Amino acid sequence: MKTRLLLAAAVGLGLALNGWAAFVYEGQWGFRGTGNGEFEAPTGIAVAPNGNVYVADTGNNRVQYFTRAGSFLGKWGAFGPGNGQFNAPFGIAVAANGTVYVTEYNNNRVQYFTPNGSFLGKWGTYGTGDGELKGPRGIAVAPNGNVYVADRLNWRVQFFTPTGSFVGKFGLHNYSGEPAYVGIAANGTVYVSDDWFNQIEYFSAEGSFLGKWGRPGTYNGQFDYPWGVDVAPNGNVFVVDIFNFRVQYFTSTGEFLGKWGRSIGSGNGQFDTPSDIALTPDGTRVYVADRYNYRIQYFRDTEYAVAPTSLGRVKALFR
Repeated sequence: MKTRLLLAAAVGLGLALNGWAAFVYEGQWGFRGTGNGEFEAPTGIAVAPNGNVYVADTGNNRVQYFTRAGSFLGKWGAFGPGNGQFNAPFGIAVAANGTVYVTEYNNNRVQYFTPNGSFLGKWGTYGTGDGELKGPRGIAVAPNGNVYVADRLNWRVQFFTPTGSFVGKFGLHNYSGEPAYVGIAANGTVYVSDDWFNQIEYFSAEGSFLGKWGRPGTYNGQFDYPWGVDVAPNGNVFVVDIFNFRVQYFTSTGEFLGKWGRSIGSGNGQFDTPSDIALTPDGTRVYVADRYNYRIQYFRDTEYAVAPTSLGRVKALFR
């Protein structure tokens, strides 16, 4: 009887014996609009080393950035092909030195900026050659500073030096599928979401295929259009599962660990076509670009998720 009461109490606290409720809703900001802190289909999100949150505000053709709790700090960008202008900014990433990288789906390029938005440089033009891009989407910065870009309509990932010199490229496994977003682990392993085949593929830093997981469906470990992917300091991989309206997370080799989110909605912890995900440097907070709710939601690690055999940890909470 005591065990049953402890289990019920754990569920009531949002704990999960299988780890499913490890991340709980903490807060949100944003509405649909053009004002400061308002969004039009935000599609990319990244967290800087200092904790500031950068958002690719795609429909407004700009970047906005905020404190970790969502207070507006600044913005830059306008529609156009010029330096510091955008045509559908899509992916966004922040390097260890604070440099902000942004892909543009329609301008077929990458631009990079200081943390407050001063233009530093750009690379890319429409094409299929090395360093050329067709519909780039996700972007991520590796521990060594190299920048990886999901070159979607060329069915490949390209990677570059921090200033845009071409380093290498690789296609998805058997060169099938279309890369959507990229996440990179602390050891340099590159994770790529393939929304066409509803799977995650992972590679060495040089592009050697290491493995994959996922297939179409609604069960744990299955996807309905995976997009944003990010990697925690401990190696766990977090994936936005768009049309299942949820986030799933896994070990570094794809073993299912947990999920949150439920049917489409606008309530706390619900999503409408979530697009991208970003973790704080310590991995304790997760931000999600909730695209068609026109907002950012964030979640925290409860630190209370326990394994099925760890009932003792639940008991300890009630001593």
